Amino acid sequence: DKSSIILTGIAELPAAIVHKFELFQNYPNPFNPETTFRYQISKSTFVSLKIYNITGQLITTLVNEQKNAGIYTVNWNPVNLSSGVYIYKIIAGGFSDAKKCIVLK
Repeated sequence: DKSSIILTGIAELPAAIVHKFELFQNYPNPFNPETTFRYQISKSTFVSLKIYNITGQLITTLVNEQKNAGIYTVNWNPVNLSSGVYIYKIIAGGFSDAKKCIVLK
């Protein structure tokens, strides 16, 4: 239920020189009630950052837009999500990566 997901903020850091695409481990992890995802992109490209449950069902989309090169953070507070392991996946240009995060209620 997307109405129960709260996106609490997206931050863009000033244009630092970024030499590669990277998805970092969320912090804190495990988390309750909120966590922060951080990623960096080395050139302007379309970025998709999505959360999936362990069976691969899409839970929410945090980012789905063109972004300039830089370092970004996205805060996420899954209000009515049960405890468990979730996968967050980024696709940015030809770069793709996924990591696990754990919701503890």
